[in-house]
Order: sequence, then C-alpha cells, then structure tokens
Amino acid sequence: MKQLKFLIPIFAICLFLGTNKASAQWTVIDPSNIAQSIVNNSKSLVQESQTATHMVKNFQETVKIYQQAKKYYDALQSVNNLVRDARKVQQTILMLGNISGYYVNNFQKMLTDPNFTSSELSAIASGYTRILEEANGVLGDLKQVVNITTLSMTDKDRMDVVDNCYKEMKRLKNLTAYYTNKNISVSYLRAKKKADTQRVVNLYGDGSEKYW
Repeated sequence: MKQLKFLIPIFAICLFLGTNKASAQWTVIDPSNIAQSIVNNSKSLVQESQTATHMVKNFQETVKIYQQAKKYYDALQSVNNLVRDARKVQQTILMLGNISGYYVNNFQKMLTDPNFTSSELSAIASGYTRILEEANGVLGDLKQVVNITTLSMTDKDRMDVVDNCYKEMKRLKNLTAYYTNKNISVSYLRAKKKADTQRVVNLYGDGSEKYW
C-alpha cells in the first residue's frame, strides 16, 4: 500500500504521456525518443557538414523535430495539481525540453554568426550533443522508476531516484545555459575587436548583455 501511494501520482504523468496501459507508459509519446532523435541528427550534422551552408541545411531536420516536440512539452507544462514527487518527474522531463531548446534556438543563430568558423560550429554542436546524451541517460533512469515492473523498489528508493534525476537534470540544464553563454561571449569579443558588437547584440536578443 505504501508503494502504491507513491505510484499513483507518478501514473498521472504516465497517463498524460499517452497510454492507459500500465506496462507501456512511455510508448506513445516518449521524450527520450525525442531527445535521441535530436542527438542522432546532430551527430549526422557534425559528421556530414563540411561548410556552414551545409550545416544550416542539415540542421533544419533537428529544428523540425524540436518544433514537433515543443507541442508535447507545452502540453506537459500545463499539467497542474500534482503532488511533490509527480511534479519532480514532470519538471525533470521539462528540463530536458529546456536543454533541447537552448541548443536548437541558439545554434540556429550561431549558424548565421560570421564570428564562428565551420569547424568551431561543428565543435559547438558536438558539445551540445554530449550534454543531450547525458540528459537522455538521466531520463532513462527516471523511466525505470516510473515503470510498473520495478515493484521491488521501496517507496523511499523511488523518491531517492526521482530526487537524484531531478538534481542531475537541473545541473545539465545549468551547464547548457553556461555553455551557450560562453560560446556567445566568444562571438562578442571577436566582434568587439572589429567594432561590430551591435550585430551580435541584435542576433542574440535584447538580453544578450548577460553573455559577457
């Protein structure tokens, strides 16, 4: 009974993910599949793109995947009145969406930034991809907790895993923000030498002062 007390709110998230079958909670809309698709496309971009022009073209598939996934993340964001542990599951999944958003939205701008070379853009994409792979691994750990087949775990064991996944995903989200800001700061410093900083400010937005 104690275990079921924890499982019920978690199932509220699972059911939202698209199925009412307890043995297949994540099969219809699986955020880990979304993240893996972005990772796979990013790896192809790095391996196959020789110029910035090719990167722009190849990156469009990644953008398309993210735009489709954003509808799912926006819908998940609107789920309210969850108990603490189910809320942490929700927030952990949403942070994976945040990480994907940092990558897609900012790398699109970097692709049009003349202050980066093609090789640098490839390295930046590789960095984002590695973070996304780690984040997807965290989500894999979370899936094991949500899965009905892990009934051998105690209530405390489940909550500990949820807490750890939440903390690790938050660390990766913060790392993604830091990584993004440091790369943009490189562009700004290069633009400063050319007295062309306004171009960088215009490209990355009005709040871009935080990057340097």
